Amino acid sequence: MFPIIRGRVARQAHVDIPEGTHEEEYARGGFSGRYAHLYRAHPPVAWTRIEGPLRPRAFDLAAAAPRSGDYLADRRFTLENDDVRVGFVRVTEPMRYFYKDADGDELLFVHLGHGVVETDFGPLAYRRGDYLRLPRGTAYRLVPADHTALLVIATRGELAVPDRGPLGQQALFDPAILETPIPDPSGVGSTLPADPDGEWRLVVERGGELTRIHYPFCPLDVVGYKGTLAPDRLNVAEIRPVMSERYHLPPSAHATFAAEGVIVCTFLPRALETGDAKALKVPFYHSNIDYDEVLFYHDGQFFSRTGIGAGMLTWHPQGIHHGPQPGAVERARDATHTDETAVMIDTRRPLRVVPEAHGELGNYWRSWGAAHTAPGDTR
Repeated sequence: MFPIIRGRVARQAHVDIPEGTHEEEYARGGFSGRYAHLYRAHPPVAWTRIEGPLRPRAFDLAAAAPRSGDYLADRRFTLENDDVRVGFVRVTEPMRYFYKDADGDELLFVHLGHGVVETDFGPLAYRRGDYLRLPRGTAYRLVPADHTALLVIATRGELAVPDRGPLGQQALFDPAILETPIPDPSGVGSTLPADPDGEWRLVVERGGELTRIHYPFCPLDVVGYKGTLAPDRLNVAEIRPVMSERYHLPPSAHATFAAEGVIVCTFLPRALETGDAKALKVPFYHSNIDYDEVLFYHDGQFFSRTGIGAGMLTWHPQGIHHGPQPGAVERARDATHTDETAVMIDTRRPLRVVPEAHGELGNYWRSWGAAHTAPGDTR
C-alpha cells in the first residue's frame, strides 16, 4: 500500500515534526509492519490517571539481597508469559550442585561480578556486561569470583542470532566473536567436590518441577564435542550498534537475540543524530500494540527519562502508549552521544507480573509529568 497523507505531517518520519505537535508511531508487527504516524496536539502519555491493568510498572531488581545463598531458591522472577520468564538473581558463593533447564533456553546477563560458569561443554569465564547463552538442557554451575548479579531471561523457544537482512551477517557483531567452551581433556569438568556420600547432584527443572539426579561421578565429564550447538558468551563491548546521523532508528535495529515470541535488544553508548538539526534524538512516542516492552537498565545515564537507575526494570504493556518524559527532547537537543547500556525484551504475548515479584516502584506511571496531579494510587 502507498502511504495515506492527511493533514499536517512531517515529510520524513522523526524529522522536522510540525510545530506544536507530538509524533506517535502506531504500527503493527513491532516496527516492521503496517504503520501510521499520528501528529497529536498533546503528548499521548500526558495522562492524569490510569485505572486498570495496563499501568506502566517499574521494579528495582537490584535492591533485594540474596535470601538463602542457594541459586535456585534465590532466583526471583518478575514477569512471565508462555514464551519467557524474566527475573534476577544474586550469586555470592559457588553452586553446590549442577542445574539443567529442560523447559527452555536461558540467557544470563551479567549485571555485576565475574567468575566462571561450568557447563557440559567446558567452562566459560564471565565478566560484567556478558551475555551467557545456555541452550535448553545444558547442565551448568556458577562459580563466582566475587558478588555476581544476573538478569535471567528464560525462553521456551531456541535463542538465536536474528537475521540481519541487507546489513549482512557480521552486522552488530561477527558471529565468529562468540566464545564457546573448551572441555577439559581429562574429563574433570568441574571444581565441585563430591558430597559426603561420594555423589554429585544434578537438578533438572521441567514443567516448573525439580528432579534431583545423583551420580557417583561428576556429570560434567565431556572430553570433546562437535556440531552446531553449544553455550556461548558475548560481551556488550563487542557489539557495534547500527547508527544513523540523520534518522532515529527503531529499537528493532538493535536486536541481539531472538526466540519464538521474544526479541532481546541491547542499547549501547552511540553517536546521536547530529547530521540534521531537525531529527529526533530521543525515542519517539509509540503505541505498544503487538508487543510488551521491558527494559533492564544496566549502566550509564538514561537520557530519555529521569528517576531510573542501574538494576531497575520497566514494563510497558501492549495497548498503552510509551515514550520519553517531558523535557527529554530539550535535554537531548545539544547532546552528541548517549551514555547508556540497557537490555530490552519485547514479547509478542502479553506478560503478567508473577506473585513473587519484588521491588515494585510506586507511581512509576506518573513519571511522564502531567500525571503528578493524579490522586492517591501508589501501586
